[in-house]
Amino acid sequence: MPDVDLPVRAALPELLTALDGSGTAVLVAPPGSGKTTLVPLALADQVKGRVIVAEPRRIAARAAASRMAHLTGTQVGGLVGYTVRGDSRTGGDTRVEVVTTGVLVQRLHRDPELTGVAAVVLDECHERHLDTDLALAFTLDSRTHLRPDLRLLATSATADAERLAAAMGARTSIVSAAGMMHPVEVVWAPPTGPVDAPYGLRVDPRLLDHVAAVVRRALAESPGDALVFLPGAAEIGGVAQRLGRLSGVDVVSLHGRQAASVQDEALRPGVRRRVVLATAVAESSLTVPGVRIVVDSGLARVPRTDHGRGLGALVTVRASRAAATQRAGRAGREAPGSVYRCWSEHDHERLPAQADPEIAGADLTGFVLHLACWGRADAEGLTLLDPPPAAAAQVARETLTAIGALDQAGRVTPRGRDINDVGAHPRLARALLDGSKIVGSKIAAEVVALLSADVRTATDDLPAALRRLQGNAEPAVTSAWRTEVRRLAGGIDANRPTSSWSSDLAAALLVGLAFPERIGRVRTPGGRVYLMTGGTAAELAADTSLHGMEWLAIADADRQPGNAAARIRLAAPIDAETAKLAAETLYADRGEVTWTNKDVLARHRTRLGAIVLTDRPLAKPDPEAVAAALGEGLRRNGLKLLRWSDEATGVRERLAFLRHALGEPWPAVDDAGLLADLSWLGPALVNARNRADLARIDVASALRRLLPWAQAAQFDEYAPDRIEVPSGSRIRVDYTDPAAPFLAVKVQEMFGSAQAPTLAGGRVPLVLHLLSPAGRPAAVTADLASFWDNGYVSVRSELRGRYPNHPWPDNPLKAKPSGRTKPRK
Repeated sequence: MPDVDLPVRAALPELLTALDGSGTAVLVAPPGSGKTTLVPLALADQVKGRVIVAEPRRIAARAAASRMAHLTGTQVGGLVGYTVRGDSRTGGDTRVEVVTTGVLVQRLHRDPELTGVAAVVLDECHERHLDTDLALAFTLDSRTHLRPDLRLLATSATADAERLAAAMGARTSIVSAAGMMHPVEVVWAPPTGPVDAPYGLRVDPRLLDHVAAVVRRALAESPGDALVFLPGAAEIGGVAQRLGRLSGVDVVSLHGRQAASVQDEALRPGVRRRVVLATAVAESSLTVPGVRIVVDSGLARVPRTDHGRGLGALVTVRASRAAATQRAGRAGREAPGSVYRCWSEHDHERLPAQADPEIAGADLTGFVLHLACWGRADAEGLTLLDPPPAAAAQVARETLTAIGALDQAGRVTPRGRDINDVGAHPRLARALLDGSKIVGSKIAAEVVALLSADVRTATDDLPAALRRLQGNAEPAVTSAWRTEVRRLAGGIDANRPTSSWSSDLAAALLVGLAFPERIGRVRTPGGRVYLMTGGTAAELAADTSLHGMEWLAIADADRQPGNAAARIRLAAPIDAETAKLAAETLYADRGEVTWTNKDVLARHRTRLGAIVLTDRPLAKPDPEAVAAALGEGLRRNGLKLLRWSDEATGVRERLAFLRHALGEPWPAVDDAGLLADLSWLGPALVNARNRADLARIDVASALRRLLPWAQAAQFDEYAPDRIEVPSGSRIRVDYTDPAAPFLAVKVQEMFGSAQAPTLAGGRVPLVLHLLSPAGRPAAVTADLASFWDNGYVSVRSELRGRYPNHPWPDNPLKAKPSGRTKPRK
């Protein structure tokens, strides 16, 4: 191990002892401590096999290997090497190999025992990328069942290590290393004027003005190079433009989509003083030489997925306090430094402590396929720090099943393993494997390489972007693209086109194969808004070169918060026939019977997903389909579509009373109960053809069909529509309130009766609303005998003067009931 004085050196004895004991450990060490470089070299001195170091980013993997080779006085590819997607520099003598976490996951699939590997170091676990979570889970599983001798070290730059250690096993030790080598002064530099919060991709230009001003201030106040953290490449360009030409200072950029040569150049010392404008790639595992100033915009960009629409979006958020600490540490790696934070100390305390793990909001299609290939499609038995969200995992399984990667039981298929072996997003891998058989391997690899996350274009016209790459118009971008083309083409069979395909149409087909739900047709001829097969609207930019195209295969679209339509970022013109070929599983030619806002609509349609290709009337719709559409109409518009006669309303109210009084098996007849299962409407619904037929249904008879045989026999007895009172009159019972039915009857008609009628087989006494001869309320009682004894006297004294022609006997129990007026003498 090289004799380099870095803070982590003091913790090495404890760390190596912990790994010798339990085989697992967590190292907590801040940026600049040497955890990425000294620890792997120390492990290599202690073990006989190879040490694998997994980094979350390719730039970090290459930089770490270069740094360790420099410390050991060797060349990269000798004692220390690296392997990233499309690029590997290792040899037979390599003892320390730095890989990306994605490469480690694929290697574990091929060789779960990690033959020849003695130790695995998972660096920067606190960043919680999907591949990092998978690499940890798979390595732990392999260690448990296949390689108990494999040493596993997880490193983190934050103090939240207890969960990580608990996941790795009860005997896992947490070892802490000292802080950064040099002190860093914090300068709070909030904007003096109003600045809008970030929204979607938008960053207030006034904040970029402020960041540029803070950079100039920092250069004037502090020595050394400046590292400026910004959320994305667009903001890097914006600040670079605002800085313009600085006297004696070079302005360079550093972000993940640059060619490796451009990134490596940014990591070398400059001839003059430099301002390095960087994204989050510079937060960890990288040393940008000469930096003693950090200017932090306080923003980060994270992926968010709209699983319902199948659209992803990058959104700008406030950086976490942990990220701010990471960024500040860049200023203290080589000498005392300063960090200028573009927010206030008060706002700092309100920032989230940690960033959300990627699993919380990302597209999980590739993640779920990895789990299935490992044999744990549901992740059962695997140590994941956070389980995948159920809805996102379900969408991922549905996507994988649709492309044939999973069977109906959720198990990986042979085709799924082929897709996983491509080393690209499953959608792109599917397009490569299937598309190469149609348009040929060469163009398929070229288009899929363009669609990969490593190549971004300045136009929304995909064929135009492809031609620029093929013509080497941008050498720095083209180099990375050609590397990916070679990697993809080398992993599939060489195929020739099945027919004469133009490059442009071939590109469109491949996009459609990858994203069949994003094939769109313009809504209005000459317009910019397209309806995609998935049902979502998407809009071209005003300055697009794709204006006037009827069909588009949309490769990249995102829907920003508050926008009704997604914004098309990259697309290829496609014709209708190629669209049907690409999205053949979405093509349908059938009769459709639906409910519109007013009535049943029966049409014969051909569709590509949500896009209607042809539409004509359907002469003989299926009766069951019509019944289903009418049922949907009832659920949408309510039971008011039926004709509620007085009889039907009465039957429903009587049933509601019995349900309230006696419970099951008396049926629920509220709206929810009746709409939940419409079978009570019987053949009348099946025979109906339109809304008018609904109004002809005998609802009263239909409601009676809800009753089991025994209850049907009891219905009129337990809840009679009318009750005969002592006078001989048959009076309707009011069941409007199922909890309190009542009978409105004149006092004289109840003479001679000591008890009020009952309902529900004698279980519920019927409340009597006793009326005057004129039908006005006089008294309310459910205990008629008590009323005669107590209440009748006052009612009699009040009413007999007002109604002298009516009988008001002293003893109503012995009087003859009558509803008639007493004749005058």
